[in-house]
Amino acid sequence: MSGVCVRSSTEADLETITAIYAHAVLHGTGTFELEPPEASEMARRRAEVLERGLPFLVAEQQGRILGYAYGNYFRPRLAYRYCIEDSIYLAPEAQGQGVGRLLLAELIARCTQAGARQMLAVIGDSANAGSIGLHRALGFADAGILKASGWKFGRWLDVVLMQRELGPGAGSPAP
Repeated sequence: MSGVCVRSSTEADLETITAIYAHAVLHGTGTFELEPPEASEMARRRAEVLERGLPFLVAEQQGRILGYAYGNYFRPRLAYRYCIEDSIYLAPEAQGQGVGRLLLAELIARCTQAGARQMLAVIGDSANAGSIGLHRALGFADAGILKASGWKFGRWLDVVLMQRELGPGAGSPAP
């Protein structure tokens, strides 16, 4: 997709970020949330990511936000601070256009620069071929499947776990 710029998000992007995520919650299985969060909650989530020195990015084309991505601690305990879980959500019209690849590639680069050593993809729905394929294409390996771990849209959904080393990975001690 030509003319797409990946940049750090701003507060002005939150309305569109909230709308993109609401669509994913209401129509997709990539997230197991059942009710879309309000803009204030999305602002809180973004602030948490930024306070940790991690990236919260948007993909923009001609002033239109096409999607967003961010990295955050896999789990809240401090020992997980070098293990980042990625999250990527696209506007419906941007899916399958290469926007996810641009966002994930930049997220990997910025999380590596921030000192992260591992990145995890926790992908809702084992039938989510687009997300699984995107992560594989950018160097993620299968790490496991949590069978029937979510109930959404009247059916059980698996969670696919994928993992990728960043920077020196586990090859040296953390800073």
